[in-house]
Amino acid sequence: MSLLVEPTIPSRRFHTTATPTLFDLGLSENPFPPLPSVIAAVNIALTQANRYPDFLPEELPRVIADHLGVSPDDVVVGAGATGVAMQVMRALGGGELLSSTPTFDGYPIMAEMAGMTLVPVPLDPAGNQDLTAMRRAVNRSTALIVLCRPHNPTGTVLDAAAVRSFLDAIPHRVPVILDEAYVEFLDPANRLDLHTLLHRHPNLLVLRTFSKAYGLAGLRIGYCVGRGKLIQRIRDQQLPFGIPTTSVAAVRAAYAATPELRDRINRINREREALRLSLRACAIDVPRSYANFLYLPGPGVATALRRAGIKAKAYPDGSARIAVGDPTAGRAVHTALANLR
Repeated sequence: MSLLVEPTIPSRRFHTTATPTLFDLGLSENPFPPLPSVIAAVNIALTQANRYPDFLPEELPRVIADHLGVSPDDVVVGAGATGVAMQVMRALGGGELLSSTPTFDGYPIMAEMAGMTLVPVPLDPAGNQDLTAMRRAVNRSTALIVLCRPHNPTGTVLDAAAVRSFLDAIPHRVPVILDEAYVEFLDPANRLDLHTLLHRHPNLLVLRTFSKAYGLAGLRIGYCVGRGKLIQRIRDQQLPFGIPTTSVAAVRAAYAATPELRDRINRINREREALRLSLRACAIDVPRSYANFLYLPGPGVATALRRAGIKAKAYPDGSARIAVGDPTAGRAVHTALANLR
């Protein structure tokens, strides 16, 4: 039995004359603060903040590699998953980036920064990434492909066999990012075998973060795992002194607290499913999500939430994505949308 006593969730609320209470659910953040053991470890590391971290990161890749059972040479770290993805794009030096749309907002922005041309492929009617259409879109100019599992923003999960077939069909000259930012919210039986995939596909880069399930978004810790010359090209983009020592301390403590973190993930998953079912009972066709957010199809959803003082990620068709896990915020969402249909 865990001795951890869960703190009250500090929902982000802002007081204004127009909306007395605003829940900020727009960034799919973990609603819980870092675990006490993680905070303690970071505070200890801060006492050495007058000292520089590794010139090029060695300790953090080693900690992550030991946890995953891979070589430290297979791990590249950066400022969140976005920072590592930017390193990937800079290493490739142009060409076309193939991705589903909608997707994580950062990919179009980073593609432009890196001089890459975005080639968006619409999702299928069920909100899944259309692997057949993506495979057909690959050409000689394709420099990078991004798959998200679970997908952002719909929360859907590609079938494992379909992912393996897709990777088999992609030429080894074309790198593929498998974005697993939300992988910890998946049941272990639904996760892909990291070691088998990396052994079979030298063009694969598995991208992960400590921002979501681990609740360390403000510390900006991400990493990718790959093999051979490809991962070395990405490591060559590493910023000197770019990984603070607090990151190493936080990751060590987070790994040591796996049972407590699993309890929190289960709590978020239960709240997500309860809210999804309550909204479906209100005739809102919310797809099943495997992440810490829900995708709420429009039209009118984003507007209704905004009028209720709930900040969400809004999409042009009126749909929205909201973070889950805070029961009070969930009740506010339900109230705002109960009479929408």
